[in-house]
Amino acid sequence: MTITPADTYTFPTSKATSTSTTGTSTVAKKDTVMGKDDFLSLLVAQLKNQDPLEPEDPTAFTAQLAQFSSLEQLANLNTTMEGLTTAQANSARLSSLSLIGKDITYNGSTVTLEGKPVEIGYQLDGTASSVTLSIQDANGKTVRTIQAADTELKAGNHFISWDGKDQEGNLLANGKYTLVLQASAAGEGASIAAAPLVRSVVTGIDLSSGIITTRAGEVLFKNIIGVMEPNSNTLAAATLTNTTNTTTTTGTTPTTSNEQTAQRIIDEYILRLRQH
Repeated sequence: MTITPADTYTFPTSKATSTSTTGTSTVAKKDTVMGKDDFLSLLVAQLKNQDPLEPEDPTAFTAQLAQFSSLEQLANLNTTMEGLTTAQANSARLSSLSLIGKDITYNGSTVTLEGKPVEIGYQLDGTASSVTLSIQDANGKTVRTIQAADTELKAGNHFISWDGKDQEGNLLANGKYTLVLQASAAGEGASIAAAPLVRSVVTGIDLSSGIITTRAGEVLFKNIIGVMEPNSNTLAAATLTNTTNTTTTTGTTPTTSNEQTAQRIIDEYILRLRQH
């Protein structure tokens, strides 16, 4: 293909700015990324400026069209993937709302003391010979040292309820405290990995940052390793189950009208089962 100088198409590839100071010239270039619109402009210019006597080879032109089609599809795929990533992030943030009011266990070395006991602990990937959990204040001073019992040295998650008191039994001031964990492996030449844990109830979620707020502090969703119902609800359910079982097995006569009604319904249900 022959292109005459007068019909030459100049494709903008970069912008240059020139400054001169005392005879010195400095040229700054900025690379331009070629998009599908630029590719199409170049292709159209090529068709407009081809030699009518020696037109563009159809095979080469077809290959260029295929390249343009591939470029457009890749650009659309990139846009679609960005949309899916955003949708997935938004879905994860909205699903985290269900955590409000529930107890979560997460990897964390900082707790906030607010006048109530704090559930702290540690995670072991193997059997340890000893585990020491130290609690430090904002100044880095160790205010409490907790030695794990011999029954709490196996692999897994272990928790301790810290009452917010120091080593002498004095109640500490509210604020943030740091957990420092030291663990020794059981057996000569063995190694062990240990990480501090915190268990607390979720009180709020910041959807813009993905930070989950608990009574013991803040945590990212990715650091959560367990979710459970609050201890109070679990205890109530267990107590209710035990009471029901006791009433049914011992045959104690109900004392209130509600209990009498419930007992009568149970007796009728059992009678119908026996008849069938």
